[in-house]
Amino acid sequence: MAAISQHDYGLLFLNLINILPLSTMLSKPTFFAFIIVAFEALFILQQWRHTIFHFLLLSYFFFAIKTYFLKSKQPRPVYLVDFSCYKPPSKCKVPFSSFIHHASMIEAFDTESVEFMAKTLVSSGLSQETYLPPALHCIPPKTHDRESINEAQMVLFPVMDELLSKTKLSPHDIDILIVNCSGFCPSPSLSSIIINKYSMKSDIKSYNLSGMGCSAGTIGVDLAQNLLKTHENKTAIVLSTEILSTGWYSGIEKPKLILNCVFRMGGAGILLSNKKQAENTSKYKLIHSLRTQRAYDDTAYYAVYREEDSRGILGVTFNKDLLQAVSETLRSHITLLGSQILPFTEQFFHVISILRKKLIDKSAEIYTPRFKTVVQHFCLPSSGKPLIREVAKGLNLNGRNIEPALMTLHRFGNQSSSSWWYELGYMEGKWRVKKGDKIWVLGLGTGIKCCSLVLECLRPIVEDDKESPWSCCIQQYPIQV
Repeated sequence: MAAISQHDYGLLFLNLINILPLSTMLSKPTFFAFIIVAFEALFILQQWRHTIFHFLLLSYFFFAIKTYFLKSKQPRPVYLVDFSCYKPPSKCKVPFSSFIHHASMIEAFDTESVEFMAKTLVSSGLSQETYLPPALHCIPPKTHDRESINEAQMVLFPVMDELLSKTKLSPHDIDILIVNCSGFCPSPSLSSIIINKYSMKSDIKSYNLSGMGCSAGTIGVDLAQNLLKTHENKTAIVLSTEILSTGWYSGIEKPKLILNCVFRMGGAGILLSNKKQAENTSKYKLIHSLRTQRAYDDTAYYAVYREEDSRGILGVTFNKDLLQAVSETLRSHITLLGSQILPFTEQFFHVISILRKKLIDKSAEIYTPRFKTVVQHFCLPSSGKPLIREVAKGLNLNGRNIEPALMTLHRFGNQSSSSWWYELGYMEGKWRVKKGDKIWVLGLGTGIKCCSLVLECLRPIVEDDKESPWSCCIQQYPIQV
């Protein structure tokens, strides 16, 4: 076989230079194929019969094509660019004394009902500075459709305005809109109300989630993530709230009166994107999500249930086996999530403890994996002190871990699907979130449904957010509750 001369290498280099401009006109796979064909033709014309050249060239070709297609099939990362939380006006504050005084003036409540609500308020973990919408400050409360729409506009419009202002976007930049509200589902929908208000583009993909309880906020983000995985170069907004005027209960059944006492005004907007430039401007990256539910089980299904009382008045019943249903739902959910994010050692100890309990010692305790080995911050359901402490017990969390949930409950009450973003705002306000930290957002809702999001902080969160609902009171916390 003839040796390869320096002249041959020169010809090879010149031919390669001549075809490089084609890279701007052809797709990458086509350009790769063209390069290979050009090299093969050159080898033949130059009478290079070294088998090793042909073998290496073809191997590189197949490797490059395989790598390209595998990479192209992977969806782009989904980023949480920023979020905003609603702070109600001071005129909507409802101290305990005002709440009880107004309740005693409403004919629908008897003395026993008012006393029950007073006791519930005192033990709820709420402060004197939570908020109710204007319609519920009236005597009797106004619960018709027009007032509910006014409340939705009062909460969602400022949240949307602040989010667009923070991210320097216009309504026409939004490709996907998801609005969730469990108890109020008007027609046209809440998402249509937003689109109409902001004159958003005609091809926007809009969704309206209802009846999904407190977990709807995390479910909305999970839905946005799935949509962004199938639609490239898009931006999505998720708006979460609960309309209280439509959920007010004017009856005397105690399990239904709990909602009046602990649910308060709130709303949040979350902007997500899979655009490449979002990596440089986003606060967080969404790295894991998981949804499970136990609606197939009657105990879980009826744990929180909307129904009419004996007098035909609609309300939400919180049954006494709620905590048991939550515990069972969390157990299976945490096992699945742990298999995705926990290190091997934690998973190993957990499996061994289960086998030991089943096969050797039935009285032995099952090892609780330490999620704190991979997660630094926790956004827990702030539905009430008992639920927060039950979740903390199941996850082996300490007082600092559950502090954001307890402080959010104290300052703003149970804000249903938007409460997690107030908790994240609390942690940002305390400058606790560092670059690389993981945040576990755990959503629980009726059904019972469970949805987890795991976020990774992309940059230090140290700027003061003047628009945050925590800006004027963050220095007062934490407090003993």
